Amino acid sequence: MATPPDVLPAPDRTAPGRPATPPDPDPGPDPGARIVARRRPGQWLAAGVALLLAAMAVNSIARNEAFQWGVVADWFTARSVLDGLTLTLWLTAVTLALGFVLGTGLATMRLSANPVLRALGWGYVWVFRATPPLVQLLFFFNIGALYPTLGLGIPFGPEFVTVRTVNLIGPTLTAVIGLTLLEGAYAAEVIRGGILSVDRGQLEAAAALGLGRWRVLRRIVVPQAMRSIVPTAGNMLISALKGTSIVSVLAVSDLLYSVQLVYLQSYRVIPMLVVATLWYLVITTLLSVGQYYVERHYARGATREALPPTPLQRARAALRRLREVTA
Repeated sequence: MATPPDVLPAPDRTAPGRPATPPDPDPGPDPGARIVARRRPGQWLAAGVALLLAAMAVNSIARNEAFQWGVVADWFTARSVLDGLTLTLWLTAVTLALGFVLGTGLATMRLSANPVLRALGWGYVWVFRATPPLVQLLFFFNIGALYPTLGLGIPFGPEFVTVRTVNLIGPTLTAVIGLTLLEGAYAAEVIRGGILSVDRGQLEAAAALGLGRWRVLRRIVVPQAMRSIVPTAGNMLISALKGTSIVSVLAVSDLLYSVQLVYLQSYRVIPMLVVATLWYLVITTLLSVGQYYVERHYARGATREALPPTPLQRARAALRRLREVTA
């Protein structure tokens, strides 16, 4: 039976023994074409307005005679100011170091399986984070009203050594104790958050391999937890540096109290406050630079991509390109 004409197969136009003609390949982009960046007039307008406002602010500060920049230059490196700055840096280092030691113990208590330790750790953090730092310092400064004497002896029994609180706790020691207890509460939460950021699967894998707790802590937990701890700890360091200014209410000769003594005698309030502000800016900038490089150190291996170049490396690369162009 013959096939109907309307269903006949299409004739094969390919010559016998020759393959079919392949489709034309993709020609690709035109070598003569160029990429034109998208114009963003709104961003450039906003950047110009912001730059203009910044220039106006700098000009008004630099040309305002009320700042008395000559007085600022004279007192910037004065002996009394540098002594106050030294005490401020010492208070910051001591209180932050002791605070992180205390915070490590508190974080361990909060992560403990013991409900009593967890409750005590939570209660400590709750009390010291819920009360203002100035109230805490004033409370410890007047601790003698509650405990005139402190003794060492048998609990609920006789005391062997007794000392008067007024002779034991002075303004500087009060500042160290108050700031340390406060920083310990914040450090506990920072360390606890860093430890909780480590994937539990890695700890289970390490336990399956038979690694000891100390080795797991040193090789697995700490390097990964530091990626979360370092940025927050850097902010804590800067906040602790600025927070030491509240000890001036206790007549502790820190940076702020030192400039206060000067302007109370000379009535040069604005320039002396500018001196303190500039020193805080200088120290904070140096701490921020150190924090940047510490974060880069612990960020190694976090991603498969290489770390972005540092500002110094970018400057060197730009200088190298400039030399090549001029050569």
